Amino acid sequence: MQSKSQPKRKVFFSAVKKTDAYKAKNQPKLKKEVPEVKSPKVQPKNSKKRSVSILTVAEPMELMTFLVNNLKDQSRTTIKSLLSHQQVTIKKQVIRQYNYQLKAGEEVNIHWGKGQTTLKDPQLKIIFEDKYLIVVEKAAGLLSIATQKERIRTAYSILSEYVKQQHPGNKIFVVHRLDRDTSGLMLFAKNQDVQYEMQSNWKYAVNQRKYTAVVEGKLETGDGSGIGTIKSYLWESKALIVYSSPNPEDGQEAITHYKVIKSSNEYSLVELELETGRKNQIRVQMNSIGYPLVGDLKYGGHPSILKRLALHANVLSFTHPVTGEMHAFETPVPAAFVSLVEKSIY
Repeated sequence: MQSKSQPKRKVFFSAVKKTDAYKAKNQPKLKKEVPEVKSPKVQPKNSKKRSVSILTVAEPMELMTFLVNNLKDQSRTTIKSLLSHQQVTIKKQVIRQYNYQLKAGEEVNIHWGKGQTTLKDPQLKIIFEDKYLIVVEKAAGLLSIATQKERIRTAYSILSEYVKQQHPGNKIFVVHRLDRDTSGLMLFAKNQDVQYEMQSNWKYAVNQRKYTAVVEGKLETGDGSGIGTIKSYLWESKALIVYSSPNPEDGQEAITHYKVIKSSNEYSLVELELETGRKNQIRVQMNSIGYPLVGDLKYGGHPSILKRLALHANVLSFTHPVTGEMHAFETPVPAAFVSLVEKSIY
């Protein structure tokens, strides 16, 4: 607003006619006022092309099937590479599972450029992550969390460092554990409320937990089907050794279902499904029926060329404590497990 003491600016145009030569010589060059024209946005020549493809799901199906159907100009190898390099996201979540179940109406984003930023560690791989949970695949030999005796690098410490890189105040919470020498799927929470919800409702939240193991000997059942159930009661000694008993008064109930996948006279490849989740449950119960796990020196097994405990947690299915959605994850059975059994078949 102009102050009263300042004279108002006067803008006027002369009405006197001047020659064209005079105008050209004496008039200042003014910018012509022209109507604003909105031109289409054009990317500079050196800018990157659009790097994300958005595909809408028309009907429920597995992710791999959907990608093959919609990316007809890409080979299956390329599509698998997109998944493994974390270039496929749904609802801003990286999806790596080829058998992830899609729902109608969901949008699948293909990131053709660099994959999503994630953890890079040879012993720990992120399988799924959202703002509430992280599902990882742990390598054999890596502790889930530190113990009083051992404070070395653990799955917990690795993930803790990872989330703090995103924000210094971020934390990680263990939902369940795997034995140090067991590989496979583990679940962590990103806040204490989610951890509590999963742990307090574990029996109902977790729909399926499956392991694959190699046991010593040819596992047989009475009916010859190769399918059976072990039910016993487990208790732990002061020396931290877990024992199995048929007496309900001796410990906590433990139930394991097993199915023989392949066997020889020396070894059996077995699928195991837990109905309960006790410490060392599979290892103790399989030893109790005379078929200890390969490499399990603590519970009756012997060393092998695997140089590890032959136990892998390959299936984890649960209901998300916040969204209510069903999540199912599966990792391949270690090739060395299959090879050990096949090489011993005569």
